[in-house]
Amino acid sequence: MRGGGAGAVLAALGLLAAVGLTGCSGSGQGDGADASPSAAAGFAIDQDFADPSVLVDGGTAYAFATNTPGFTIRAATSTNMTSWKLSDTDPLPVLPSWAQSGKTWAPGVARVSDGHYVMYITATDASSGRQCIGTAVSSTPGGPYAPPSGPAGAAPLVCPVDAGGAIDASTFRDDDGRLSLVWKTDGNCCGLDTWIELAPLSADGLSLAGPTSRLMKQTESWQGALVEAPVIVKRGGQYVLFYSANDYGTDQYAMGTALSPTLTGSYAASSSPFLSSASSKGRYIGPGGQDVVTFDGRDWLVFHSWDEAYSYRGMVVRPLNWDGATPALG
Repeated sequence: MRGGGAGAVLAALGLLAAVGLTGCSGSGQGDGADASPSAAAGFAIDQDFADPSVLVDGGTAYAFATNTPGFTIRAATSTNMTSWKLSDTDPLPVLPSWAQSGKTWAPGVARVSDGHYVMYITATDASSGRQCIGTAVSSTPGGPYAPPSGPAGAAPLVCPVDAGGAIDASTFRDDDGRLSLVWKTDGNCCGLDTWIELAPLSADGLSLAGPTSRLMKQTESWQGALVEAPVIVKRGGQYVLFYSANDYGTDQYAMGTALSPTLTGSYAASSSPFLSSASSKGRYIGPGGQDVVTFDGRDWLVFHSWDEAYSYRGMVVRPLNWDGATPALG
């Protein structure tokens, strides 16, 4: 989930009292500025850059994030995963005709077989009012992205209205080159379960090309009412699903992992978070909205965390190490 949390200030005060954090505020950087890391909070981008996803192409990492005032999507680039430069242009200047503006969340970008790039966006479906997943295309990784012509641009790609809609799309390319889309059914909007689901994509990335598989739902107490923000990687012969869970506007939001020997699951979730406010001893507040990216032969975990005042979610980048299929922060 993406907007500001109503109970965040009270949660922040409780966490600050518990862990005694040193004060840290947003940088106030202008568009196009170098987003220098904030040592206190560990931010690689020290301003609002929520739900980050990263595409690596030609030696450059392209990061995309949830909308902020004046931008449908935020974007930044890096050539080393450490120093990031915010873009002063919107990579998605025009929404698809089915979408309303204002809530464009958690974009993910993939390069498809014809060399083009597809951005998978979450936006409000005008006809149903649900958050749904659609596509935009570009000939370059940084954009600009535009709605595709024909049916793919006229309607959402994934929009299960009766299940609450769909959000947080990401892609996974398996060893055979097949690209799949992974997402969350947004059932917590209306008292339903939330499911992480997956379906194969067509070669052009603009349509689903097979049945939908349900991978997991919320089952652990720490997950609260939801799981979301799925990202799949394959390590140690296992499919590793990273996800976020609980209320994004509080310090209970946290990151988990689940394992499966097959892509379509089912996935066995760990009983405790992989990364949380508590496990990080307050360094990260409500960490989640993650992506896993390989850059120059090394894996990195990219995610957001609240600042101490709960006024924005900055982007954090950490090395990610592996022992077989078990991840650990570097």
